[in-house]
Amino acid sequence: MEPIIGYVDGADLGSSLRNRGSVGGYFLAGRSMTWIPVGASLFASNIGSGHFVGLAGSGAATGIAMSVFEFNAAFTLVLLGWLFLPVYVASGILTMPEYLRHRFGGQRIRVYLAVIALLLYVFTKISADLYAGAVFIQQAMGISIYPAAIILLVIAALFTIMGGLTAVIWTDFAQVVIMLCGALYLSIRGFQVTGGFDNLVVNYFNAIPNTTRAYQSTSFKPTVNLSSYNPDLYGTAGDRSLVLAQADPANQGTGIYAECMLPPSDALNFFKSIQSTDLPWTGAMFGLTVNATWYWCTDQVIVQRCLAAKNMIHAKAGIVLAMMIKLTPLWIMIMPGMVARVLFADTVGCGDAQLCAQICGKVAGCTDIAYPSLVLNLLPSGARGLMLSVMMASLVSSLTSIFNSSSTIFTVDIWRLIRPRCKDSELMIVGRIVVVILVGISLAWIPIVQLSDALFDYIQSVTGYLAPPICATYVFAIFWPRCNEIGAFCALIIGLLIGATRFAWEISYGASPCGEVQANPPHFLVQMHYLHFSILLFGISCVIIVVATLLTPPLPPKYVSNLSLSALVLFSHASRR
Repeated sequence: MEPIIGYVDGADLGSSLRNRGSVGGYFLAGRSMTWIPVGASLFASNIGSGHFVGLAGSGAATGIAMSVFEFNAAFTLVLLGWLFLPVYVASGILTMPEYLRHRFGGQRIRVYLAVIALLLYVFTKISADLYAGAVFIQQAMGISIYPAAIILLVIAALFTIMGGLTAVIWTDFAQVVIMLCGALYLSIRGFQVTGGFDNLVVNYFNAIPNTTRAYQSTSFKPTVNLSSYNPDLYGTAGDRSLVLAQADPANQGTGIYAECMLPPSDALNFFKSIQSTDLPWTGAMFGLTVNATWYWCTDQVIVQRCLAAKNMIHAKAGIVLAMMIKLTPLWIMIMPGMVARVLFADTVGCGDAQLCAQICGKVAGCTDIAYPSLVLNLLPSGARGLMLSVMMASLVSSLTSIFNSSSTIFTVDIWRLIRPRCKDSELMIVGRIVVVILVGISLAWIPIVQLSDALFDYIQSVTGYLAPPICATYVFAIFWPRCNEIGAFCALIIGLLIGATRFAWEISYGASPCGEVQANPPHFLVQMHYLHFSILLFGISCVIIVVATLLTPPLPPKYVSNLSLSALVLFSHASRR
């Protein structure tokens, strides 16, 4: 690997024009960024309000398991910096679809990936971050979701339109400092209130909402053997055992039943059983790695930050910095969610559909309000303003990054095909118009996001349905020189049909309130955990690529030189002789 590193380290990433009036300056910050803003921007582009709200909600609902997503990022960031990025730099590309255009020839894969990337931004990033930020503002300030979302969108869109990537990266750097400081303060305050980690664990497992303890669908009487109704404790371990013992599964369809919103017994496990509906260990090990490789190694938002570095040394140092910061969400997002479950079990952990609808507007549960509940009830007024700034900073940071990358993809990969002789000024105007269009589509998609029972699960599940074929395409493009355009395109189309079918099925069923039994349970493909589905879809895509490639002629050598890892190794060896 050292020859590759040595070869690419000598490549100058700063060959583009540095002023904002050029495409290179606007979309890649003139390729002049140092490692600190690059690393901070990588983290800030990934961590938005969706993570604050979603990860805290997951911590409240299921414990610490979702932190595996953050730890896995450290591994896949290594793949980005030392395997994928050298190839991208050597190819001299601006966007990820543009790389596949050079690698395979033709335009259909490039256009396909550009369209899919824009759809994924709408489904999993813009709309989810808008919903999360709007929920926070709704809980904190009493503003309804849509006006709050519109205000936030206008601020983020104006910033992106006026500044380009240079402004986005430097704003990311400043906002990461605000996010980490504010979130760390709230986390420390939460541990103080609950009496430390040990007390938090004990009380978390006893954080049972009173609606569940009433057992409206069981014969259990809440006055029997209950040691306390202290609203700060919500029961003891003995109470919890008695709940499970007295629950009558036959009455689950009549209303609230005993297991609604009980803290899971495996809440402190990073890896859960293969039958777990939260995060089975097989999905966490393999399916998550597939999705994470797509995001961290092939996503335009992430790779664009690395390409903006002045050279490979700064790019890799920025990646290492992002890896270190990615270890913090367990303590500053997930653990605070568990604190919120302890302190506000009747609201954050509500188990009654009608009550949940009154509290947060969702019948499937209210764990998404865990982080806002902490801010509103745990912090003094001055600190509340700080945390509001944290949430707004994370939202604006994430949205500006996505808007800039989306406009880059559309202008470079789609608009240039429509108008191949257009000027740079026209490209930048079109990119800004695209931002406005994405704003409208994302607002219209928010009601679909609200159908999910947990925001973070929604984000990851959509990724699991659409990303595996794309991940397989990039992996084979970089690591298998024989891979050709026909094999890749067949895998992308068939994989899209399979993933979109699963996505549509899941939306049609929606999330059921706790205790409600569906008359027509979904097909097993819908019940399959989304990370297991990712493994299946990735495997199918790989088989299609190999079979279709071997049955068709290979590509000419010009489509492999400097565009695959093995070709880059051979070139670097030859250049050193």
